[in-house]
Amino acid sequence: MTKNIISQHYQINVQSRRKQNQHNSFLIWFTGLSGSGKSTIANALEYRLHKAGIKTYILDGDNVRHGLNKDLTFSPQDRTENIRRIAEVASLMVDAGLVVLAAFVSPYKKDRDNIRSIVKDVNFVEVYVNTSIEECEKRDVKGLYKKARKGLIENMTGISAPYEAPTTPDIEVKTEEESLDTIVNRILEYINPKLQTNEN
Repeated sequence: MTKNIISQHYQINVQSRRKQNQHNSFLIWFTGLSGSGKSTIANALEYRLHKAGIKTYILDGDNVRHGLNKDLTFSPQDRTENIRRIAEVASLMVDAGLVVLAAFVSPYKKDRDNIRSIVKDVNFVEVYVNTSIEECEKRDVKGLYKKARKGLIENMTGISAPYEAPTTPDIEVKTEEESLDTIVNRILEYINPKLQTNEN
């Protein structure tokens, strides 16, 4: 079957889109436990980028599971497939010239390495939102930890399923020690050079 699939090439490519947008495109991947603050940080960062005229889009774990990945469970195999699909979608969005912000628990190192491979290393920024399980449980914004402790949720990362923390993330932020503004400013400082194109 795959031998009959041929890639199509068009006149407008990613370089053309980046030149028109006047900024580079890449993926910012937020990983961390549920309740660590990934979506909150991504939302605040996108707001700042949008105000600066940067074309962006957020991919969020819960939102994607309502549509594209609603057929997947939270088994290790389905978690891997969930992340694979998101990586492929993010790669298309990067090709479209967008700065993509993706907020996913993404607990397995091999899956995060695969994301980097799909979008290409130069287009990938890994942000580890390092928040302790104790703090995440205290926040429990979705009530998931309470349900997991009662045995109502299987494969809950940090409780009944593992989380493999990044050892060399591009950026590590600690929401228990840093304010949201400080975190966003640190990420902006890191990605600002990546936003610049040769034409800028």
